[in-house]
Amino acid sequence: MSEERTFSPGLAGIIGAETAIGFVDGANGKLLYRGYPIEEVVSKGTYASVLDLLLTGEWHPNVVLEPAKVPPAVLAALRLLPAHAHPMDALRTAISVWGAGERLGWPPTADEARKIAAFAPSALAAFARLRQGREPIDPEPGLGIAAAFLQQLHGTAPDPATARALDAYLMAGAEHGLNASTFAARAIIATRSDIASAICGAIGGLKGPLHGGAPAEVIGQLGEIGSIDRAEDWARGKLARRELIMGFGHRVYRAYDPRAAALRKVAEAMPTRPDWLDLAIGAEEVILRVFEEMKPGRAMKTNVEFYAAAVLQGVGLAPDLFPATFAIARIAGWSAHVIEQAGVDKIIRPDARYIGHPERHLPS
Repeated sequence: MSEERTFSPGLAGIIGAETAIGFVDGANGKLLYRGYPIEEVVSKGTYASVLDLLLTGEWHPNVVLEPAKVPPAVLAALRLLPAHAHPMDALRTAISVWGAGERLGWPPTADEARKIAAFAPSALAAFARLRQGREPIDPEPGLGIAAAFLQQLHGTAPDPATARALDAYLMAGAEHGLNASTFAARAIIATRSDIASAICGAIGGLKGPLHGGAPAEVIGQLGEIGSIDRAEDWARGKLARRELIMGFGHRVYRAYDPRAAALRKVAEAMPTRPDWLDLAIGAEEVILRVFEEMKPGRAMKTNVEFYAAAVLQGVGLAPDLFPATFAIARIAGWSAHVIEQAGVDKIIRPDARYIGHPERHLPS
């Protein structure tokens, strides 16, 4: 045991993988998918084209991913879940049951990833309806992933602008480097496990409030603020009490989160601009100013969760569905990383520094 080796809590600063999938340039506020800037991807692509890009490295803007019905075994399992079950648990259960029924081999494949991405939104919508005492419905032919999710959730197909808003959110959330859930997926697949197990593990990581729950909390914050004229006092009070303001600051970004910028454009372009969106835009400007005054030198810029909340509320999702919808988006990135890690084919096994008792013996 070497005492000279450096311990980094949370593995901060440790390079755990080499990847050609996504590049997070926190200092300059850039995010690249296979080299393409996120704002270009969101403005010109669809979730189907982004999934294909992350899996293959090639840009095919017209590629289609047909939304899939919920497999019978998955639907049967969802019916057994209590109504109070967390939607993340329902999504994890759906993928686990699907994986149990498939003959998943090694290495994982892009076709397996596409199957998960095609039925997962349908499974989440089915659970959302079941917990309300309503029967699930099948996706309408010809709809994209985002539109079909909203159609299965609400019972009618959304207007094109609303579907486009959710599609933009799914694209913006599809990939973000070696975050906690992606690392979990890579660690699992590195044991030569299967893609369903890796995605389930990633969902477990994303379920934690430090990773995937912030957009729902942003909605609560906007409710507390209530009106733009109260935003400054609210922000000053939060900072004075050393409380977190969700939707601001990021472990990686030291500039404005490019995903937030892309989603703000989407939110502003939605067909109806409700009062809460005006509140979000106005509150953002006030909060950034208060941060600059009370935390000078701290890089506390708007992150993706702030406008993710605006978009997700705008398309009619209940706040507790936000994390699971994020997981649906991230299936694309997780799957790409799983396939990339399988190509490395080396188990992930870091060391731990022992800080317990020295050798001792049980009493006679």
